[in-house]
This record gives sequence, C-alpha cells and structure tokens, in this order.
Amino acid sequence: MATITSLGVGSGLDLNGLLTQLQASERQKLTPLTQQQSTQQTKISAYGRLQSAMGRLQESITALNDTSTFRQQTSTVTGEGVSATAGETANAGRYDINVTQLAKGGSVASNSVAMDQVLTTAATDLTIEFGATYTDGVFDPNAAALSSYTLEIAADSTLEDVRDQINADAEAGVTASIVNDGTGYRLALSSKETGKEASVVGFSGLAQLTMDDATLRPGQDAELEVNGITITGTTNRIEEAIQGVTLNISAVSESPVSLVIERDEASLKETIEEFVSTYNEVRSTIDRMTAFNGEGETAGELLGDRTVRTIENRIRRDITDSLGSGDLNRLAQIGIDIDERGRLQIDETKLDEAIAINPQGLTAFFAGDTEEGGFAGRLNTTLESITADDGIIQVSVDSAERRIDSLGERIARTELSIERNIGRYRSQFAQLDGMIAQMNSTGSYLAQQFSMLNAMQNNN
Repeated sequence: MATITSLGVGSGLDLNGLLTQLQASERQKLTPLTQQQSTQQTKISAYGRLQSAMGRLQESITALNDTSTFRQQTSTVTGEGVSATAGETANAGRYDINVTQLAKGGSVASNSVAMDQVLTTAATDLTIEFGATYTDGVFDPNAAALSSYTLEIAADSTLEDVRDQINADAEAGVTASIVNDGTGYRLALSSKETGKEASVVGFSGLAQLTMDDATLRPGQDAELEVNGITITGTTNRIEEAIQGVTLNISAVSESPVSLVIERDEASLKETIEEFVSTYNEVRSTIDRMTAFNGEGETAGELLGDRTVRTIENRIRRDITDSLGSGDLNRLAQIGIDIDERGRLQIDETKLDEAIAINPQGLTAFFAGDTEEGGFAGRLNTTLESITADDGIIQVSVDSAERRIDSLGERIARTELSIERNIGRYRSQFAQLDGMIAQMNSTGSYLAQQFSMLNAMQNNN
C-alpha cells in the first residue's frame, strides 16, 4: 500500500475538510456543558449582588434595634459664643446661658539674659509653682502657690538648655519658649492646661534667671450662668452642667444665649425612612433577578431559584406578621404599608404622629426589650441566617461552585473522548486514502496495458 503523508493526496478526496466537520460535530457535545457552567457562574454573581443587598438592609435596621436611637436629642443655640451637643440623657427644655469669663492658662517670663550665658555652673533644682488665687474676682499675687513641680537643670546650662530640659519633661505642667525683648532673651513659661489651679504663677532655683513679676498673667476658670445658676469650669468645655449636654464656650456673652433641647424627631424619621428605602431596593433587586418576559427577552438570572423564594418568604413573614401584644405591633400602625408591587410605602402624617405622640411605643416596637425582641431584632435574626458564612446564600454559592467543578470534570472527559474519536477517524481516513490511492494506481496500470494491447493489435 502506498504511504500517505497528507489526507486526500492519494484519493483526491477532501478528507481534511470532512475530518474538520466531524470534529466540529463532536465538539457540539461540549455546548450544553459549557452553557450549564456559564449559568452557574451567572448565578454565583447574582448571589453576590443579593448578599450585598441583604447586607445593606441589615445595616439599615441596626440603628432601629438600638433604644438610644429613639432617645436622641437635638440642640438649637441662638446667640454667639456658645455651642452645645445634647446626648440621649438630656432633658428637653429651654436654657438661658450667660458666659461671664472664659477659662485660660497662665504664663510668666524671666528677666532678660544673653542667649549664650551660662545660668548655673552646677546641677540645680528648678521649682515651678502653680495655682492662682482670686479674692472677690481679683488675683492675689501674694497668695501662696497651691502646688509645685521640681526638675533638675544640668550644670553649665544656657537659656536654650533650660528651655529644652523643661520641654523634655512631660510632667512639668508648662511649655517653655524663648522671647527676644530687643535687649536680651527671656524664658517664657505657659501652662499646659487652662484654669486657675493649673496656672503657672512663678519659678525659682536659678540665681541668674529670675521671674519678672510684671509678666505674670494668671490663669482663670470659665464662669457662666445657666438659668441664673453660676457654673465654673477649668476648661471652656463644660460637661453635665446641664444633664446630658456638653457646652463649648468661645466668647463672653454680650447678651444671654438661648439653648433649646428637644427630641430629635427628624433624625429618627430619617432612620426609619432609610430602612424603608433600603428594603425597597432589595425588593427591586430580587424582582430584576427573577423577572420573566413572555415575549422571549432575557429572563432574570435567578428566575425560579429556590434560594430566592425562600429568602422572599422569610423576609415577607417578618414584614407582615404582628409582633407581640404592645399597642404597636405592625408596621401599618405607624404608617408603613405594602403596596401591590410588594414595596413599602410611608404615610407621612401617620408616621409623624407616631414619632411625636408615642415614642415609647415606637421604641418597644422596633427595638423591643431584648436584642431579638423587637421588629428590627426579629428581621436582623432572619437576615443573619441569610447572610452568614453558613447562611442560605453561601450554601447556594457553594452548591453552584461544586456544580461548576463537576461540569469541568465532565468537559475534560468529553474533550478526551472527542480527541480519541477524531484520532480514530483520522486513522480510518488514512487507510481509506491509501486504499483508493492503490486502486487508482492499479487502474492506471491496467489502462496502460490495455492501451498497449490495442496498439499491438492495430499494428498487426
């Protein structure tokens, strides 16, 4: 049999083309498998978006599961020099505030010396004194200091050395700097804290460096009146002078400042509205994923998916079922209803009334007596079972991934089978090509012999 180096050479037939067609036909066996893989991958992507939507819904109800959300207060200040922050323990009311004095720190400076002058030839203790005393609102420079702090100054220290050693001591209670007064240099000390007790009022210990009494500026406490009651503080941040309220004062009042504390109803309403908006986004996400169009357009990625149906049923149950026996036990009672599309809609008037008139009932409904006892806690428990690492969504993702792996193994086996079939076809075609080539060769030989015989007969 003749040796065939390329299919079709011996027979003249398009065996390579036929083999290509057979190969394409064989590979069609892979199409349903790869399509199933793509479908599973699309599901995994959709599950991821669903997980994110559920996570956002869970975040939106976190505040509603906290009783402090329903006790938030808002503060309104009319006037200059005072700002206020009201916490949940603040009591609603109106307060007139008059700031008569701001808290400030003390300062003092030394006599003037040369910058490079050695202030002590031996190690020396420097004593810094604190505590400004006021009599009838007037500073008394002759009063004894309330406290003192001593630090050691190294031998042969200059003014710069003294400054640096003071600043290196975190417990010194002052910061030190150098001031050029035009004739020499002074050591200036400033209290780290405001208030009369923390005020620096003097220093001693260095013979070459003494205190200049004329530079003493004593610290003072903040003073203000709240509804006629005198309040003092060591800083300009006054906490709990009014229960649950922090006042920050920045200027002496030219006229009384008005502070009004009231329940932060607007913030609470925004929190509830955020929950409703997020729930409706989740509903829209699910609707897109499960959409079906009878005219043949692309269906949702999770159309007919059991996981989605389970999630829908669990959340719908929490949204619609009554809660306990309180005077508020359904969303509809506070103005939140479900429309024909399954989305929540708010009756503004009814919700505003519930917030204003029944804050205790609203707190009990949403937050309950325990973390899982209210509406928000119940829904959060359901969402945790959906979004947890071992929740229903992750279980579905894991199942889809296993399906993809299984299909990948089937694809690999099918491709191997296709290769074996194509190899067999190629071998059979090669044999066919050789046989036809041999037959063609035999036919040509016989035709040549017949031609020779005819020629011999004609010559005779």
